[in-house]
Amino acid sequence: MSRIAYVNGSYGAHNLAAVHIEDRGFQFADGVYEVWAVRAGALQDHALHMKRLRRSLRELDIPMRLTERALDVILDEVVRRNRVQEGMVYLQITRGVAPRDHAWDVDIEPSIVVTAKSVDPAIGHKKAKLGVEIRTITDIRWQRCDIKSISLLPNVLAKQKAREQGAYEAWFVDDKGFVTEGSSTNAWIVTKDKVLVTRALGSDILGGVTRLTLLGIAEQHQLKIEERSFTVAEAQNATEAFISAATTLAMPVIAIDGVQVGDGRPGALTTSLRQAYLDHGAKQADRE
Repeated sequence: MSRIAYVNGSYGAHNLAAVHIEDRGFQFADGVYEVWAVRAGALQDHALHMKRLRRSLRELDIPMRLTERALDVILDEVVRRNRVQEGMVYLQITRGVAPRDHAWDVDIEPSIVVTAKSVDPAIGHKKAKLGVEIRTITDIRWQRCDIKSISLLPNVLAKQKAREQGAYEAWFVDDKGFVTEGSSTNAWIVTKDKVLVTRALGSDILGGVTRLTLLGIAEQHQLKIEERSFTVAEAQNATEAFISAATTLAMPVIAIDGVQVGDGRPGALTTSLRQAYLDHGAKQADRE
């Protein structure tokens, strides 16, 4: 079955989906996006994603013409039409179509695109059993990384550089030598005292939905948590390290810039957090 996409009020073949050449998302990367994991046909952490979407739109002064209920119907319909049981759904909202000019008129109608695809969960589970490697790179991004903007060129370049060096992900490092986050993930370490550490929220990182859920799970399990900055050296000397995102869950990191983390295998705490998140997702799916 061919994939189906939603574009500005219409459902159609994914390979024929298009927006106008003067859409400001295409011209200026003037827009926001969200990505939901889909499990057993249900959107994971849906309310948290919607909350972040509202914030991103508000910060960029992009109006939301649809009600949240109407948007929910579209998201669910795209998942249904693509028969996605395990996978992801992608939403992009741009400021809309207008003659090319850096400034914009207030009456532009935003463009809305929704796509979905199936992903074999076994692929992620296999990576989690083996662990992944990280390369670090200087953080050259703008000062509002807390907005889930579609302007991702530094992230794209960082991810590509990491892949070319045989790594799975890149970690950005700020001008003080502290890790900010990954190119598409949040960064975590576990200290020798079994303290779970991840950078505190601010304008320099994205508030990951999976990050927030994992923090909640960690609290429920009475784990020690510190939201603070850490250096590359501290991460390399940590007992464990991992990354998190909707599409990776809690993914163990076994090496950073070629330096082995811990014993070079996925750590026990990371593995247990990943399983706890999977259990959390299964409960959400059961409620749908």
